[in-house]
Amino acid sequence: MAQGEADHTKTMNGEKRFVVCVKNDEYEGALELRKIYEVLEDSDAEPHDLIRVIDESGEDYLYPRGWFLPIELPASLEEVILDIAHRQSA
Repeated sequence: MAQGEADHTKTMNGEKRFVVCVKNDEYEGALELRKIYEVLEDSDAEPHDLIRVIDESGEDYLYPRGWFLPIELPASLEEVILDIAHRQSA
């Protein structure tokens, strides 16, 4: 997987995107099954069927799109998850 330079954490319409990991072949240390991950926009990755997520290392990497399912979170849960993520990265 290639580490990216993506600096966009929102979709084109300004919303955050989240996914749940459903597969982690050979990357058990970087991705946990059933865990929610934040998606970073990467239009270059999309044609290759890849998705850029912030994994367990705290960095963003490309993974196969089929390893994740998109989810919509209630605003209150999204706020808490983002607050926790930003505190951990500080």
